[in-house]
Amino acid sequence: MMNLKLRTSIALSYAACAAVMLASPCLAAEAVRPLSFVNDIQPILTKAGCNAGACHAKAITGQRGFRLSVLGFEPEEDYEAIVKQGKGRRVFPPAPGDSLLITKAAAIVPHTGGKKIEPGSESYKTLVRWIAEGMNYTAPNEAKISGIEVEPKRQTMKAKTTQQLKVTARYSDGSTRDVTRMALYEANDKNMADASADGLVQTSDIPGNVAVMVRYSGLVSVCSVSIPLGAPVESLPPSKNFIDDLVFANLKQIGVPPSPICDDSSFLRRVSLDIGGRLPTSEETKAFLASKEPDKRDRAIEALLNSPDYADYFANKWTALLKNKRDAASDITANFAFHAWMRDSLLANTHYDQIVRQILASTGTIVSNPPVAWYKRVKEPTAQLEDVAQLFLGVRMQCAQCHHHPFERWSQAEYYNLAAFFSQIGRKPTSVAGEELIFHKRGIAQTEHRKTRVMLKPAGLGQAPLDIPADEDPRLKLVDWMADKSNPFFAKSLVNRYWKHFFKRGLIEPEDDIRDTNPATNPELLDALAKHFIDSGFDLKSVVRAITQSHTYQLSSTPNEYNSVDRQAFSHFYPKRMQAEVLLDSIDMVAGTKSDFADLPVGTRAISLPDNSYTRSSPFLKVFGRPDNASVCECERVQSASLAQSLHLMNAADVKAKLTSNTGRAEQLSKAEMPEPKRIRELYLAAFSREPSADEVRISETHIAKPRADALGKPLDSQRAKRNGYEDLLWALMNTKEFLYNH
Repeated sequence: MMNLKLRTSIALSYAACAAVMLASPCLAAEAVRPLSFVNDIQPILTKAGCNAGACHAKAITGQRGFRLSVLGFEPEEDYEAIVKQGKGRRVFPPAPGDSLLITKAAAIVPHTGGKKIEPGSESYKTLVRWIAEGMNYTAPNEAKISGIEVEPKRQTMKAKTTQQLKVTARYSDGSTRDVTRMALYEANDKNMADASADGLVQTSDIPGNVAVMVRYSGLVSVCSVSIPLGAPVESLPPSKNFIDDLVFANLKQIGVPPSPICDDSSFLRRVSLDIGGRLPTSEETKAFLASKEPDKRDRAIEALLNSPDYADYFANKWTALLKNKRDAASDITANFAFHAWMRDSLLANTHYDQIVRQILASTGTIVSNPPVAWYKRVKEPTAQLEDVAQLFLGVRMQCAQCHHHPFERWSQAEYYNLAAFFSQIGRKPTSVAGEELIFHKRGIAQTEHRKTRVMLKPAGLGQAPLDIPADEDPRLKLVDWMADKSNPFFAKSLVNRYWKHFFKRGLIEPEDDIRDTNPATNPELLDALAKHFIDSGFDLKSVVRAITQSHTYQLSSTPNEYNSVDRQAFSHFYPKRMQAEVLLDSIDMVAGTKSDFADLPVGTRAISLPDNSYTRSSPFLKVFGRPDNASVCECERVQSASLAQSLHLMNAADVKAKLTSNTGRAEQLSKAEMPEPKRIRELYLAAFSREPSADEVRISETHIAKPRADALGKPLDSQRAKRNGYEDLLWALMNTKEFLYNH
């Protein structure tokens, strides 16, 4: 630790040098350039993490009375806090090195945040010199930063190698500055690559594409890195459509050979679960396996798309994301009506832009116009814009309510521009308890900026503000902009969300975080999918059809000797756990039982449940992660395995009751007039959509034939013993990964 005399000596030396350099035209221009807070000091604070959310940019209070703006997006406020607040105690021009701003950051005096800069480092010297020069906010005739560039912009790197990035800041006067050491770096997939504080990128052994985000002075850029595996790709499955063309081209480029196309059993089970949210019946499986029609897979897809199961399953998905949530008994009418409307819209294949328009621009009462129910749950303009942006545009705007988005270009002003579309929504109570009338209030659409108190007009993201007449509903203009073919978010958000539904991960992850600094793993494919969706007139079924007909979707889930490390190039199908509702329905189907839910007919499938209340009343749905419909984020649904789930499948009373039902499959098989191998075959077809192997038949027969006794040790009769054997076999099959996963 430096003593006071030494610190003062260093500070005075820097001040003297600064004076000499300013008087010496022979010295380098960079050396004599006066320092400014905006161009020189703010980047130091950001690099050191001083204005991070966990440090002095903490909401409301900052740290110990010293508050900075998040990532330095409000330099004027930060300058005020450093130079003027606290009676100016944070800077000390007579002895710059003794300034609290420096001694705290360098941990010369105790600092809760620890050491942020090294004494004697370039950052330390710059801070001292800036204070010695008089703490300029901006220097005279100072150029403003206009952009940053990262080199290389694109790079192919072998596994477990390094690449140094270079970051150049460009200014309004045409000058440039190397800011590599002052920029911040972050890879969007840390399992694939890591970036050091100085911009050294190091790859792992996972092939694919990864992006390294670079931030400096409120601006962002991206370096896209391709990590090839380099294995020989000698043969590819034939392309069925544009999806295969682009996926297989990428696999060839990165040297990752795909797995072969899956067998018929795997395909039928996979597509039935993904489109219809159910297992195929034994009869469907037998007919499909027996068929010799060359287009039987396409026919199966079409049959599922035209079935009520498709509408039920995707209505379950969308009503959860649209917060169809029951908090009180009075919500029942609204919840049931909204769910039924969404299901009917999907069954009729109402195009996506029309569904969104009917929700966002809805007026009236729930009874007369069910889409109004969304406004019952989402009441404030800020909540409305945030949900709309995240769900329908794939843009997370929440941060921009209080400050500039840290990873994007969206400002606070753009946040409130978007909120202004919802500023003229009126509400009136009706004679029905818990119901209200939603209508458009005549008036100028505008919203007050939280900080500046300026009234802002409606504007789409990146668009000019609109002058909307007082008698026009601004929400209609919002949907017009969203559904415009040139909108860069609307179509991409949907196709990326649906891609994740079928492939376990999106082309962009998370699926609702589309931004320049989080590019797609296959940008050409995302663009092509979005174009296909737009060209179809926003036909949802066309997206499902294109995805499921592709050979990419139909690849085997069994990796080959090379592609087991692939996590994003879709060289094989990635197995995924069944959702809670689908699993419960599948257990019912295989066990030959029906679940009972309040206010619904006996036998109603779990994927047809209209709201979240059934999650609370069903231990099974709760433990397996059915969402509570409280968020527009798909992450609310729990898809990971847990000990509680395993114990529930093995021991829970509700599962046991299904296995031992007097009308269930175990009872039926024990009494069926057919040979034992055929009964076992029926069970395997129901659970796995495939024939059992010879070993599986032998092991099953041996177990079923075992003599059994009751709890008191009394031998059971042959039929009862056989039923117990089938109950055991059912229990064993339901607890296998082959049953629990879609693969």
